[in-house]
Amino acid sequence: MRGKTLYVVVPCYNEEEVLPETAKRLGEKLRSLIGSGKIGNQSRILFVNDGSKDRTWELIAELHKQDGLYAGLNLSRNKGHQNALFAGLMYAKERADLAISMDADLQDDIDAVDEMVDKYLEGCDIVYGVRNSRQTDSFFKRFTAEAFYRLMNFFGAQTVFNHADYRLMSRRALQGLAQFKEVNLFLRGLVPLIGYRSDVVYYERHKRFAGESKYPLKKMLSFAVDGITSFSIKPIRMITFLGFLVFATSLVMLLYVLISFFRGAVPGWSSILVSLWALGGLMLLSIGVVGEYIGKIYMEVKARPKYLVEQILDQKPDQDQTDA
Repeated sequence: MRGKTLYVVVPCYNEEEVLPETAKRLGEKLRSLIGSGKIGNQSRILFVNDGSKDRTWELIAELHKQDGLYAGLNLSRNKGHQNALFAGLMYAKERADLAISMDADLQDDIDAVDEMVDKYLEGCDIVYGVRNSRQTDSFFKRFTAEAFYRLMNFFGAQTVFNHADYRLMSRRALQGLAQFKEVNLFLRGLVPLIGYRSDVVYYERHKRFAGESKYPLKKMLSFAVDGITSFSIKPIRMITFLGFLVFATSLVMLLYVLISFFRGAVPGWSSILVSLWALGGLMLLSIGVVGEYIGKIYMEVKARPKYLVEQILDQKPDQDQTDA
């Protein structure tokens, strides 16, 4: 029987420092799997260039020219990690029996690919790569990351704890993912909604091989807000609950003021100012949360394309094709 075709999808944004080493290690891994007969020789490493400003695309083109094992997808402009990853997965959906997504920074343990493929061959449609510990992280990074997963689950997103975007998906799972049409993508929440048989593979996460992290604190916070507002309306319900709570508090304060009035006490400015600031802050916060949801509705209604592909490299060098 023909070996299954595997596409390893690797989104890249300004990864020229790490790309040669990533390509080398992934190439060795795929050749090993092809040699063992677990996957077919049509398998590919698909680098998705997300509008990089350095030589990332040039390096991908050189890799493809030297070896057909390496394929490339060049997006027309920077669309963000989730959109770039989705573009690669949707491309692989039409050509592969299974796809594994991972970042280019070599923090994900490439050796976990073997166990993922084994679980796929045992019948799993989705296999999540899960960190077995966060000992290499700083206290702040560990605390905020774990708080993020707990917060997501509290708000209703069925995320897998300590799982990022290192996962295997079968063609059937990829076809299921393609049916989710939202513009604002949060794949860590979408993939568990597909259902199908799944399992996890635990691995040790390494330090970044080279270059700088593409997820500073500002982007991490934005990513968390996107995830919460994409999968839960609990924040809006909490505003409603907060409204009832403030109203109940106002009744208590009314009683306190009446009692103070009849006792001849003069109400203090401090309590008035604190109340004004507290209510003003709550109203602005509430407007901001509602505005976040309205903004998402606005973007979804426009239904703009998640990405546009400028160039594809996935055949022999003399048969390269360009997407207009």
